[in-house]
Amino acid sequence: MSSLRPFCLTAWLAAPAAAVLLLLAPAAHAQSQAAQATPAPAQSADPAPASPSQTTVAARSSEQRGVTARAIDKVKEVAKSAADIFSRVPCLPPKGGAKAMGSLPHVAGKLVAGKPVVIVAFGSSSTAGFGASSPEFNYPNRLAAQLRRHYPTADISVVNAGVGGEDAPEMMKRLQTQVIDVHPDLVIWQVGTNAVLRNLDPGETAKLVEDGISRIQAAGDADIVLVDPQYSPAVNQRKESAGKMVNLLGKVAELRHVGIFPRFEVMRDWHENQSIPVESFVIADGLHMNDWGYACFAQLLGDDIIRSVGQIKLGVNVPADVRTYRPM
Repeated sequence: MSSLRPFCLTAWLAAPAAAVLLLLAPAAHAQSQAAQATPAPAQSADPAPASPSQTTVAARSSEQRGVTARAIDKVKEVAKSAADIFSRVPCLPPKGGAKAMGSLPHVAGKLVAGKPVVIVAFGSSSTAGFGASSPEFNYPNRLAAQLRRHYPTADISVVNAGVGGEDAPEMMKRLQTQVIDVHPDLVIWQVGTNAVLRNLDPGETAKLVEDGISRIQAAGDADIVLVDPQYSPAVNQRKESAGKMVNLLGKVAELRHVGIFPRFEVMRDWHENQSIPVESFVIADGLHMNDWGYACFAQLLGDDIIRSVGQIKLGVNVPADVRTYRPM
């Protein structure tokens, strides 16, 4: 067990920079409403000095504009870095992959109705972002930025509920407080990697995940997407266990009618079919993704979410109980 300790580091708890973007639209809207609600002072040749209350309002307004301007600059910087990271190695979907089959009805319904969308990224260190050069480059923040760019008028928040070193047994202990009580519209549950590294029974992990999905579904209207283990040297050393875990999580997704993002197959395609060296997407510990790995993972996952939501918005007839999808 002690030999696996390097793979179970607690990741950053820093506030995601992309979350700043999520506040911009509401802040701008609030400022607009305030401007409309406050009548302009009467013009005169010798206007009276502004009252203390007016001075305070003007100062606060100026401060808000300054914060908003800095936030916009930060978002532009993050967006630029997201594009720059693919300049040398492009992020491509697996060749010959199946088309998206399912849908995310709750997310789509909220977007169509103009209501806020809350996404919880639930998982371990690869959700928290261990291996990324900065918290803003973890996959939940990358995903939030991508969805905000695609739906610029929507109020979308992505909550990072990743804790390094955990797997299904530990995650089940915080499922209620960090997932269900948040009332999410979408839960992206990354699970299974640490179970493989600990030589835990894949069948037991699958049972816990199925129970967790049942609890989320019973608590409210939330779409769910599972994310299976990553393809990396540390995981591949336990090839048989990893294979069982990937297969069982796929069966759980099918049984419970939820989506699954096949991260293992996607990352294997990077190496075996796209000839990308493993060290180009995995850091030196042989387990966690680097900035490029997180960025491409988030990009492909976001593409699938956008595509699945689009099916609903365009009126494509997709059975509500079929939500499993794979990257195109």
